[in-house]
Amino acid sequence: MCGRYELHTHPAAIALAFALPAPPLMVPRYNIAPTQQVPVVRLTADGARECVDMRWGLVPRWAKDPSIGVKMINARAESVADKPSFRNAFRRHRCLVPADGFYEWRVTGSGKRPVHIGRKDGATFGFAGLFERWLAADGAVLDTCTILTTHANDLLRPLHERMPVIVAPEHYARWLDAANVEVMDLLAPYPSEVMTWHAVSMRVNAVRNDDPALIAPVADDSDAAAADEPSSDTPAPTKDPVQAQLL
Repeated sequence: MCGRYELHTHPAAIALAFALPAPPLMVPRYNIAPTQQVPVVRLTADGARECVDMRWGLVPRWAKDPSIGVKMINARAESVADKPSFRNAFRRHRCLVPADGFYEWRVTGSGKRPVHIGRKDGATFGFAGLFERWLAADGAVLDTCTILTTHANDLLRPLHERMPVIVAPEHYARWLDAANVEVMDLLAPYPSEVMTWHAVSMRVNAVRNDDPALIAPVADDSDAAAADEPSSDTPAPTKDPVQAQLL
C-alpha cells in the first residue's frame, strides 16, 4: 500500500520532470499523509498538463458523505477497472502524483520500523493516480485523488506485499490521456534494480513531524532507529542538503 510519502524536489525540477508549462507553487514536504492536500499532475481540457492540489482520499461522485475518502487513499490495480468506486475515474480521470520517496514499515523483533523507499538515482517519479470531483448539496466542490497499488517487487516484498504503482516517465503521456484505454500493462511493479530503501527515524510515525531529517538514513537496527527519535523540543534542521544540490 502507500500511506505516507514525501516530495522535496525544487518546483523547477518538478516542472521539467513532468513537462509542466511553469513551476508549481509548493514547498518541500517530508511527511505527506492521507486527507492532506497533495499536488497532482493532470491534463486540461485542451490537452496541456497542469499541477493542481487535491485532497488525498478519493470521494466518488455518487458518495453521500465525503468522509468515505478516508478509506479510498489507495486503489488496487487488479480491480480498479471494475470497482464502482474507481472505474469512472480510471476511464476518464487519470493523473500522476509526484513523489521523491515513500515510507513503509518493516517488521523487526522489537516492532515496526519505518524505511524510506525511492529510486537509486534520487530522481522524482510519478505514482499512478486517479481523481474525481465531488459536489456537495450546497454546491461546494471537492477535488480528491487516490494512488494505485500493485504487487510488491522483489526488493520490497520483504517489507510489504503491496507497493504503489510507479509510472515510467516515457509512459506519462499514455497514462494521462484518457483516450488510451489499454493501460493495464502500466500497472506492473516498478523494477527492483532501480529502487532502494533505507531505515529512517521513528519520527516519521508522527504526521506533525515534517522536516529533512525524516529522510536521512539511520542505523539499520531497531535500537539505533529508536534512539534516533529526538525529543519534541529538538529544533528541525534549517537546510536540506539534497535540496541544496538541486539549487
